[in-house]
Amino acid sequence: MDMQGRTHIDLQDLLGMRHALYKIELFRTPLRHSTLLGLHRSRLRGRGMDFDQVRAYQSGDDARTIDWRVTARTGEVHSKVFHEERERSTLILVEQSLHLFFASTGCFKSVLAAQAASLFAWASVQHNDRVGGLVFDHATTQYIPVQRNKQSVLQLLQAIAVANQSLQRPMRQTLNNPLQHSLQRARRLIPRDSLVILICNERHLNPSTHSLISRLAERSELILLPLSDPLEHSLPAMGQAQFCLGDDSTRINTADQHLRQQWQTMAATYQSAWAHLAQQLNAPLLPLSTEHPILQQLQHIRLQQHGGTV
Repeated sequence: MDMQGRTHIDLQDLLGMRHALYKIELFRTPLRHSTLLGLHRSRLRGRGMDFDQVRAYQSGDDARTIDWRVTARTGEVHSKVFHEERERSTLILVEQSLHLFFASTGCFKSVLAAQAASLFAWASVQHNDRVGGLVFDHATTQYIPVQRNKQSVLQLLQAIAVANQSLQRPMRQTLNNPLQHSLQRARRLIPRDSLVILICNERHLNPSTHSLISRLAERSELILLPLSDPLEHSLPAMGQAQFCLGDDSTRINTADQHLRQQWQTMAATYQSAWAHLAQQLNAPLLPLSTEHPILQQLQHIRLQQHGGTV
């Protein structure tokens, strides 16, 4: 699904994202190694046991767990190993604010955020998890309660699509950081021991939101997906450039090497802050950029993790 150059995304696009799951595996499945995130089976689903694997019989094993077929075939007693059936509540916090209504290349950051949320929602349904979420901008936060059915995913994707379609004009004035309020509300609404997937603007991380994310991690597991655009990381030397915010504007000389270095230093500060937070919380960090299609980025992250470099 080619979204490069897109400024908006609709419900049909988000519904179609489920067909892309065959290209990537976001959660581990039984008896298979994790490709991206081995987080799926870490919360109890109540009563019941689920078959996991067969191993050689060990002293103390319940005789009722002996696998007689494998025992007869190998000539050595083997036991079936079970694990508790597991399920978690997956909450997807996804930003759809004017802060994301921008791109210098590829799709808008708001479209990238919507795609990421859709992929994680469908992956959670695929693993029989309960799914819900919060869709937030600078003024509102819409909560979709967790449920174990596709209806909750449809409600979440519909809320994302409506919020995305409402982004029509760039910011005309400085807006507040929407992440702080959404995190405060999330702490009140999200069930304990949930998996929280946070998809937001890279530049929303500050001491206040850092603290709120850390507090959220005290009762939940987190996956962090900060969004950026290449222009935010590197200022090209293109001579005089004018930046506008409503009626206010400023002109800068992009040929100034010192200015470009300051620009890169600021971007590196945000990247380092996210990396430090992820390390502190032992949370997967999956930074996404408008520069490349989302599936290409997730596949690249998977290859890096298989290579042991992440």
